[in-house]
Amino acid sequence: MHKLSLAIITVILTSSFGNAQNDKKMALGEQPIFKVSKANESIIINGKMDEENWKKTEARTFDYTYNNLKPTDMQTSTFRMLWDEKSLYLFYDFEDKFLNARETKRDGKPFFDDCAEIFVIPVPDSLDMHFGFEVNLYEASNDILFFNNYYKGKDVGLKTFNPDFKTAVIYNGTINDDSDIDKGWTMEMEIPLSVFGFLGDFVPVKKGNTWAFLAIRQDRNETEGERRITSTLFPIYDIEKDVHQPNRFGLMKFVD
Repeated sequence: MHKLSLAIITVILTSSFGNAQNDKKMALGEQPIFKVSKANESIIINGKMDEENWKKTEARTFDYTYNNLKPTDMQTSTFRMLWDEKSLYLFYDFEDKFLNARETKRDGKPFFDDCAEIFVIPVPDSLDMHFGFEVNLYEASNDILFFNNYYKGKDVGLKTFNPDFKTAVIYNGTINDDSDIDKGWTMEMEIPLSVFGFLGDFVPVKKGNTWAFLAIRQDRNETEGERRITSTLFPIYDIEKDVHQPNRFGLMKFVD
């Protein structure tokens, strides 16, 4: 599995000791909590909720939508998570009348397509850096280490972070054909805990602990252009800026 290189660790430590993002910081007690059940069976990453464990874990819709201009822009998104001693498991279920995607390469711009995203902070009260995983309909991923306010107010995304993780997409419809009405798509994802390196050891994944995170949907409903509708599990402040606002992340709480 992917391990953090010495160069990346150096950058992380430099950022963590050099910056502090305190504006509009939400106190830990105020952060919304999403309960993540423990998987007690093997999870096969195939884009389907075949396992019984998916039925017992919390399911929540993305109720915060931004940049929606048409009635057809409001589409249902449902999110689930599981955990075990080796991985985090994610399941996105999207209603989608217009399936669209262009990006096919890694470290490109899948976030301008129909795309599922998650940002993760293994230490819930640290706001300087988060891990990002953005994957579109073609399973093209943009996986980054994102540093907020890294230098003179500038945010930086480190794209040389290319971890090993699994995804599977199933879609019902035709991609890049606005002439018909599609049904939607699902994405299942497995992120090994080893991806987080030693940064995942401070608050280990076990019952009762919490990590900070934000789950996101990017929805592009036209084949041409780059207009997209953004939906999030937790509310964010300024969508005109971007979605990388860790002071608005909620918590995933690991439960049985």
